[in-house]
Amino acid sequence: MPEPGEPEQPDPMAAAAEALARARRAARARGLRPGSKPLPRRRSPDQATTGRTGGRDGRDPALLGDQLDRLLLDRGWNADVAAGSVMGRWPSIVGADVAAHCAPVTFEDGILTVRCDSTAWATNLRLMSATLMGRIEQEAGEGVVTELRVHGPSAPSWKRGPRRTPGPGPRDTYG
Repeated sequence: MPEPGEPEQPDPMAAAAEALARARRAARARGLRPGSKPLPRRRSPDQATTGRTGGRDGRDPALLGDQLDRLLLDRGWNADVAAGSVMGRWPSIVGADVAAHCAPVTFEDGILTVRCDSTAWATNLRLMSATLMGRIEQEAGEGVVTELRVHGPSAPSWKRGPRRTPGPGPRDTYG
């Protein structure tokens, strides 16, 4: 508690969360979303003719973070990296209790697939899917994960390959 007349210290976590929210609102106002290519940068006349992005002669070093961002944008990996961060931080997003029984398995085309260790947990996670999608959207950004598919425990499959023919089954050995 500060003494009377002494200014109160701001909470650094609240300040960071507020700054992140401001940055997201500004990006949304510019029409940017995770995974989308940014608007092309305007180049100076020197850069337009030489294609260099460094200093006046192009030899100035660029920051590593800028180079990684450019690589992710050029390859179209932004959404995959954001989804990977969701998979890596799954326990902190959903909580330790849920993470003990459910784990993300795959992420393809905006669809996050989660496998649960029992059908009860799978049903519970399906009921919580709207809340989870909101939480994932806060963590990864809007539009990264578009659908959440929840699967229960898997039983062994007797099916061999993508195509099969109907028959008596694997246990009919008396022939």
